[in-house]
Amino acid sequence: MIDVLVVDDDFMVARIHRGFVERIDGFRVVGTASTGEEAIAAVDEFRPDLVLLDLYLPDMFGLDVVTRLRAARHDCDVLVISAAREAEAVRRAVRYGAVNYLLKPFGFDELRTRLEQYAARRNSLRATVVSDQTDVDRVLSRSGAHIATSALPRGLSGETAELVERALRGHSGTLSAAECANAVGISRVSARRYLEHFADTGRAEVSLRYGSAGRPERRYIWVS
Repeated sequence: MIDVLVVDDDFMVARIHRGFVERIDGFRVVGTASTGEEAIAAVDEFRPDLVLLDLYLPDMFGLDVVTRLRAARHDCDVLVISAAREAEAVRRAVRYGAVNYLLKPFGFDELRTRLEQYAARRNSLRATVVSDQTDVDRVLSRSGAHIATSALPRGLSGETAELVERALRGHSGTLSAAECANAVGISRVSARRYLEHFADTGRAEVSLRYGSAGRPERRYIWVS
């Protein structure tokens, strides 16, 4: 059983998220918190395996909660659930070790998918005896990001690939290279390279949008 702490400053939202989690086999909610200080105290009391963490808390930014937890040597995992769409917030979440980043509002199926991915990765980390790089890549491929850095073409980084993937996953429709570049904070040329890589490996599909003149625009959507 995976113990979960739900952190959100909106009581009704926290209640909904708690209900979502409790519908998923293998997960149980051990507590809720509405502020950063309450979250830190709750982690200390309940020792959850996973924290569903909102970023916009009344007393501190959510990622500052993560900093405090790590300083106190708590090793719980963090899944960010937030309306924050700024590329820097996503980048910081990745740097701070968030297992996933889910944009509000979201439905039950979206959360279930990410929690099931988390559970699969967690079980893999417990069961796998790492004997070579293949074992490492196999474990990493079961994470929410589905990215093994060694599988990327030369010149592409795992961290940026994860940001581009999150931009695709979090977008409701197709995304152009220019739109992706703006969302992630990289150049259009760089965004195009990552998007084409995902298309080449079957993780994204490409469609063409024809305008009144010039080349058709290539648009991408996540399918994996």
